Amino acid sequence: MRLGLALGYWGRGPDPGHLELVRSAEALGYDSVWTSESWGSDAFTPLTWFAAHTSRIRLGTAIAQMAARSPTTTAMHALTLDHLSGGRMLLGLGLSGPQVVEGWYGRPFPRSPLAATREYVEVVRQVLRRAGPVESDGRFHPLPYRGEDGTGLGKALKPITHPLRADLPLLLGAEGPKNVAQTTRIADGWLPLYWSPTRTDAYEAALTDLPERFMVAPMARAKVCDDVAEGLLPVKAMLGFYIGGMGHSTRNFHADLMARMGYEAEARRVQELFARGRREEAVLAVPDAFADEISLVGPRGRIAERLELWRKGPVTDLLVLSPDPETLRTLAELNA
Repeated sequence: MRLGLALGYWGRGPDPGHLELVRSAEALGYDSVWTSESWGSDAFTPLTWFAAHTSRIRLGTAIAQMAARSPTTTAMHALTLDHLSGGRMLLGLGLSGPQVVEGWYGRPFPRSPLAATREYVEVVRQVLRRAGPVESDGRFHPLPYRGEDGTGLGKALKPITHPLRADLPLLLGAEGPKNVAQTTRIADGWLPLYWSPTRTDAYEAALTDLPERFMVAPMARAKVCDDVAEGLLPVKAMLGFYIGGMGHSTRNFHADLMARMGYEAEARRVQELFARGRREEAVLAVPDAFADEISLVGPRGRIAERLELWRKGPVTDLLVLSPDPETLRTLAELNA
């Protein structure tokens, strides 16, 4: 199981310590570093900065939002950074949810998310293969554009730049069972939002007969500390925001995922409290048990025992979300 460093997205501004953290992770043998985006900083620009200051560590987006860019634009970002970094790019994509797609990007959330994802991936693949002009008869990403409001002058184009790798790894952030199953067929890897090494049966059907070299790369908060309950507070804060605030009460993929993992009543309670403006209570309502099983928190010995559970399952890459250099070092030593 490889280790990756997950940095997420910026809050109020860039973290001045991130570059040093990335360089330390590379020195410790971490295989990859991953950035995210929501409705603030983008995922690609920080990776370009890190690429210029490192030499080996791979550079991944977890995730870049499909609604933010046309598939050809995303492919341009990926092939450009792949060239500049000497072939270190890992392209992680996700649909996001209606709240962000319609509220931030001003686009309709696709009524057929599986079909929209398939089309997007196929266009990106066409660009990277550069076998001919890029064309798509799809419903969501037609190329050339043939809508009634167009000029009719669009021409199928072949990328000017020759991609460095036609097989640049493409991973998908997927949550629903059908979406996960499709991911194993059309992508090179899966980026689970929450992963519990004790509940792998939740995805057992979708993860049977995985293709060779298929990546399963969940993100997990980690903290070496003596007080487990205190160490879980940042995990619960993250879960409270995602489950309560990242989506509508009637359509929240994160809350639905928590429910499928055995915590339905608790997920709906967190949503209810968050919607009523009682955010601190929402965070505290997140069960410690759930926060604990999807993270690595506690004394070194406890983390060592739990890390064995992660290694026994299908996980190929553990993306560690931790700003603490000592925690990163401990995990590197335990995973050696």
